[in-house]
Amino acid sequence: MTPDAPESTEPNRADLGKDPARVSGMFDGVAAGYDRTNTVLSLGNDRMWRAATTRAVAPKAGERILDLAAGTGASSVSLARSGAQVVAADFSPGMLAEGERRHGAAAPGGGIPNLSFVEADATALPFDDAEFDAVTMSFGLRNVNEPRVALGELLRVTKPGGRLVICEFSHPPSSAFRKLYSFYNDRVLPTVAKTVSSNSEAYDYLNESIRDWPDQRTLMGWIREAGWTGVAYRNLTGGIVALHRATKPAA
Repeated sequence: MTPDAPESTEPNRADLGKDPARVSGMFDGVAAGYDRTNTVLSLGNDRMWRAATTRAVAPKAGERILDLAAGTGASSVSLARSGAQVVAADFSPGMLAEGERRHGAAAPGGGIPNLSFVEADATALPFDDAEFDAVTMSFGLRNVNEPRVALGELLRVTKPGGRLVICEFSHPPSSAFRKLYSFYNDRVLPTVAKTVSSNSEAYDYLNESIRDWPDQRTLMGWIREAGWTGVAYRNLTGGIVALHRATKPAA
């Protein structure tokens, strides 16, 4: 860059301040290759995690389901196969545009008619109270600057008796496995990310955000404090990921 050249306003990566504009801009920049990169870096486990999340949501035809932090809509497509009306919401316009290109009305074959894409801030959702039968969020709550506010917003837009499923990176309970996981994140993942990602710096943020994120029981407490009941979780892949479930109290 020459001394007179303007600095780029596009953030290469977010930081633990989780400024919404920086996080959104970071995801805009990696949207095209995001799903492929995730599959490579997770050693294919992302597909298993997505299938487990879909089973936990248990979508049914005729239901209305919110998939928040949907990215390009891979998780939303899995839910929409049930026949449910699925809203894929995200605060990254770039991710949503990629999702529309792949699965929207202009996609080959006309896309998926029961899937729609909406730009949304997790802390101020643009939906009515009690609008959804189920709400879910995969690997997105960790990127929200006020996650407990987001959990309250998810409660607000869910019908009484409706379901919550949160799939998020967590902390392996086994100390030996935790060390192996840390070695992979600190030494292997950055090297692989430089090869397969258009923005390897974004995956430095991934490591930082995982290390900074609370453990399974802490997140359970946050979900209860937001007003959800029947809160439970189960570990996937040795606790690398945890699947949290809860229900909105009946009216």
